[in-house]
Amino acid sequence: MSDTLNPKKIALITGLTGQDGSYLTEFLLSKGYEVHGLIRRASTFNTGRIDHIYTDPHIPGTRLFLHYGDLSDSGQLINIVYNIRPDEIYHLGAQSHVRVSFDIPEYTGEITGMGTVRILEAVRRSGVKTKFYQASSSEMFGATPPPQNEKASFYPRSPYAAAKVYSYWITVNYREGYNMFACNGILFNHESPRRGETFVTRKVTRALANILGGRQKKIYLGNLYAKRDWGFAPEYVEMMWLMLQQDTPDDYVVGTGESYTIKDFVEKAFEYVGIDIEWNGNGKEEKGKVRSLDKKWEGILKAGDAIIEIDPRYFRPTEVGHLQADITKAKTILNWQPRTTFDELIKIMVDYDMKLSCLEPVGEGIKICHAKDFSYTNHEYSFYEKIREIR
Repeated sequence: MSDTLNPKKIALITGLTGQDGSYLTEFLLSKGYEVHGLIRRASTFNTGRIDHIYTDPHIPGTRLFLHYGDLSDSGQLINIVYNIRPDEIYHLGAQSHVRVSFDIPEYTGEITGMGTVRILEAVRRSGVKTKFYQASSSEMFGATPPPQNEKASFYPRSPYAAAKVYSYWITVNYREGYNMFACNGILFNHESPRRGETFVTRKVTRALANILGGRQKKIYLGNLYAKRDWGFAPEYVEMMWLMLQQDTPDDYVVGTGESYTIKDFVEKAFEYVGIDIEWNGNGKEEKGKVRSLDKKWEGILKAGDAIIEIDPRYFRPTEVGHLQADITKAKTILNWQPRTTFDELIKIMVDYDMKLSCLEPVGEGIKICHAKDFSYTNHEYSFYEKIREIR
């Protein structure tokens, strides 16, 4: 069948170089899409998560294109939407670090909040008929008791969460006011080998690999008792796509329905490589020490070593105690449910960080990835740069 009779779909992604954007790009390319990504101009490339799939746009058959732009520049956003005329827009770009949002609240509001309305206005003003996905966040629920679903009240506890509440409601407003196909995906925490290294889960697994490699002595963390609903990022980007394949736009909570503390995550990560952690002290003085360890690590660590400490700088001015998703709606309407457990997620992340640190991974996590059939990605994270042409 010719391309005229069966044209490929075109997708535009903001935040393409992030964790979710990179997995979504691979997923859409595997489905035959032409993918366009918004990228900020910088003196150095921030494209490590997509370098392995990037090809020179001069090469025939190329289906991934990058465009300079910024969520603060409405004029360029309108130009890009009008010229590309995407069938689907996935708005993932944001200042997405919750703790950092307390340090730069104005910037967070400008990019995370106002950036959404600029994209929506670009769609409205350009007249392009498209489907729009907005990346909402479980942080919007904040102090609302769990489990949280689509009907739960928002009680944001950070500048980031407050900006995401604005983005959520402006998306609903444009859907109802301008008859746009616009959806909010309220995603609970989702992690992967490509998670940013300053996010707590990746901070833990990266530091663990560094400690085992003799390059780091300790991990410094904040609130060990915050409970989160943690899932596997590649599953969640599939859910983003699924939302835009429906006949009617709607909003969905996406999570696992289970929650664990940060301390749980730490203990299980170390346990996976054969290190048992015991805790001493309270509050800011609490420390995680090696109780016992596999013989292979005896040259690196010994029983009694304090390898986890608390740094008060990582506490938030207003904490979020417990987030746990109620995904009944997603299960019922979209027939979606997570297929990677908390323990499996940890094994995956530890394996890939050990591999990245040139250590022999335990291997269970990598086998789990293969068994789950995420055939469109191998979780590659490139650290080389390519000469590229950006439109």
